[in-house]
Amino acid sequence: MVEELRSAGPGNGAPEERSGAAHGARGGSAPRRPRGGGGKRFQGKPKVCLFCVEKGQRIDYKQTDVLRRFVNETGKIRPRRQTGTCARHQRLLAVALKRARHLALIPFTSRPAR
Repeated sequence: MVEELRSAGPGNGAPEERSGAAHGARGGSAPRRPRGGGGKRFQGKPKVCLFCVEKGQRIDYKQTDVLRRFVNETGKIRPRRQTGTCARHQRLLAVALKRARHLALIPFTSRPAR
């Protein structure tokens, strides 16, 4: 039965054999380079949660000077990978920022430059 499928050709649902030249412009003969960038990447200093280090400092929606450090120019909350806060404090920070926005202590967005 296997011999019948091979001899029957491409019209009966059997998978076609593809040649390398017809499959792509390179022909598949050139060796591929591994992806991933290679080389050494920039190693910055490890970020530490500001609120974990300073135990006395609490996240409060009334402290706009502290909250502004965690908002970018456009008014978005900066992610953990940029600020270095831990997951617990990032959640508390987001709640405090939303409260401060709601009470108009911090703007929702910045004014566009003209």
